Amino acid sequence: MPRKNAFYAQSGGVTAVINASACGVIETARAHRADIGKVYAGRNGIIGALREDLIDTSKESAAAIHGLLSTPSGAFGSCRYKLKSLEENRAEYERLIEVFKAHNIGYFFYNGGGDSADTCLKISQLSETLGYPLQAIHVPKTIDNDLPLTDNCPGFGSVAKYVAISTKEAALDVASMCETSTKVFILEVMGRHAGWIAGAAGLAAEEEGDAPHIILFPEIAFNHKKFMARVQRTVKRFGYCVIVASEGAQYKDGTFLSESGVKDAFGHSQLGGLAPLLAGMIKDELGYKYHWAVADYLQRSARHIASQTDVDQAYALGKAAVEYALAGENAVMPCIERGKGKRYRWSIGKAPLDKVANVEKMMPRNYITRDGFGITEPARAYFAPLIMGEAYPDYRGGLPVYVKLKNHSVERKLKRRFKV
Repeated sequence: MPRKNAFYAQSGGVTAVINASACGVIETARAHRADIGKVYAGRNGIIGALREDLIDTSKESAAAIHGLLSTPSGAFGSCRYKLKSLEENRAEYERLIEVFKAHNIGYFFYNGGGDSADTCLKISQLSETLGYPLQAIHVPKTIDNDLPLTDNCPGFGSVAKYVAISTKEAALDVASMCETSTKVFILEVMGRHAGWIAGAAGLAAEEEGDAPHIILFPEIAFNHKKFMARVQRTVKRFGYCVIVASEGAQYKDGTFLSESGVKDAFGHSQLGGLAPLLAGMIKDELGYKYHWAVADYLQRSARHIASQTDVDQAYALGKAAVEYALAGENAVMPCIERGKGKRYRWSIGKAPLDKVANVEKMMPRNYITRDGFGITEPARAYFAPLIMGEAYPDYRGGLPVYVKLKNHSVERKLKRRFKV
């Protein structure tokens, strides 16, 4: 009986270390050639499977695959495409099974966040219904750090490091000019419903008076009056004020401050423009000169300053996904478990997908100071180990060396094309 092949796909917004998970999956599969045939990747995520647009990773050298460890972005292309329920669009799921059958795929590894966990679970369930054996394993990834049942998510540690460093450096700039120039600096970071990224910026504050002076969390309702009073008080006391604002900052009724009214492919409200909005408020009411910045893609693609802990965990979870599949597991997600004690230790655990899909993990209230504008010591103890270690890529000519795969296409076997 021929060995079953594996299918791997990347989903949603990419990270500085999602390719490290891809490396973990592919290298581990190659080490088990007696059990797994080839690893095919979906070109542009799950869309590649629907279109039967597969990439043969066996055509890549061992050095190229290993180079993914230090390469940001999505090596095979990602997408924001959420499969609807079986009842709404059964044809999509049946198409996936049709493609998997045609290419003798028995292992499905989906590397993404909460929506991807949902897709992975649905595919696992349908394969059982249709009588086609398929082991579906979700590989966690999200800079938002909002997946449940895992201590943290690959991608987050590197973003946390980038944001904390950027806050520290920008604050030194503002402080040096605040006597005659900028009084307020605002950094807008990602985080729709959970303030983990904004909270990590708090690591930059090591002494009283250090930035960030104000952090805006989605978990804490925005109070205009309290916010303005805090800005004014901070400027009077320290000469300047640095604010880190999560894009998901919202009013008490749940309305986002920066909601545009547009929805993305996953049905989420499109956010953006919070920093200039806050800057305008401050200028109009307090008259302070300001500057603002949006970390945007820079925060999630900054492989040059990635956390070594993050890289190690991303690879380990990709490796564990293959090992779980070979052990007969299905519809599970390998996860990070934090050890007890003051010294940071972590290990790989396992979470059932029906407990992961469509569940968001918010910042605990005890991680946020009573006034709602900063982080507590428990939060600092949580964040600090995740940004530890520098995993610098190789440099050539003053620039980092990143791998670009050949991404050879697999010959199509199905006559029918599927429109996405």
